[in-house]
Amino acid sequence: MKVKVSSLHFTADQKLIDFTNEKVGKLETFYDKIIDGSVVFKVDKGSDRENKLAEIKLNIPGKELFAKKTSESFEKSVDQAVEALRRQLKKYKEKLVEA
Repeated sequence: MKVKVSSLHFTADQKLIDFTNEKVGKLETFYDKIIDGSVVFKVDKGSDRENKLAEIKLNIPGKELFAKKTSESFEKSVDQAVEALRRQLKKYKEKLVEA
């Protein structure tokens, strides 16, 4: 699966990009028909420490899954978003089996 990583108003270091590719890539173990994915990193304005935002969009046949999480680090945000997408994929697969 091809994962496009982009960051708004800052440059993501290679370590973060590699971490993201690894985590998002693991979603293929739950559903192998994922077409591609895109990840966007943003820093929310404000004094709150939990201002690191990760948005992950997955394209699967006939549908698009999306998760958006904010926490104090991009790694944590990615972990939370990937977990949310894992649950969405599981639900989607269950619906396919029932149909």
